[in-house]
Amino acid sequence: MRRWFLAVLALATLSGCATSWVVDSNVQSFSRLSTVPPGATYRFERLPSQQAGAGDAAQRQLEAMAAPALERAGLKLDEAAPRYTVLVGARVTTTLSPWADPWLRGGWGGWGPGWGPGWGPRFHGGYAGYGGWGPGYYRYGGFGPMPLADNPWYDREVSVVLRELPSNTVVYETRAQNDGPYTSSAAILPVMFDAALQGFPNPPQGVRRVDIPLAPRQPQP
Repeated sequence: MRRWFLAVLALATLSGCATSWVVDSNVQSFSRLSTVPPGATYRFERLPSQQAGAGDAAQRQLEAMAAPALERAGLKLDEAAPRYTVLVGARVTTTLSPWADPWLRGGWGGWGPGWGPGWGPRFHGGYAGYGGWGPGYYRYGGFGPMPLADNPWYDREVSVVLRELPSNTVVYETRAQNDGPYTSSAAILPVMFDAALQGFPNPPQGVRRVDIPLAPRQPQP
């Protein structure tokens, strides 16, 4: 999970060309289903905290992110005549980058030759597709582009719980976890829902890794 695509970042930063990157998720799923009828219907379920005010708005956004993945898994949204209910959740926390290195704070480039005194060439924001690579500066030289110590690192998790009606029995549960420096949850969370639902309704057992390429936003003319 915690990998830094140095070559891709360097090429995207230096050339300004559009590229793509991979959302890699650790996924674990539990199923009591063997088959699901084609076009099986569902409605979204909400907890009390998700039914009013800011909680309602946030949950609507999350449901909009999850709906395309649910449709690709063979489930059709039908609030009037659902066969299942679906409860979706997400968590995003910010921590210190695991690449933080206080030696990169100054001097002549720390490890290895730089491109001049201080930091040498500076790049703000890195690759700018889908929210870029996060705030801060990168130094290219020595061992390649590296984030400064105060660059954030994002831990994300999405979950889907499927209940069969009218019994409200949980028949499918799945989670996907991803971490990295990418700032745009609006672009990443929908891809993670796709990862979480891969293999539905007969997913592999245990924790598995699911990689899904995410095309970049094209540069503006």
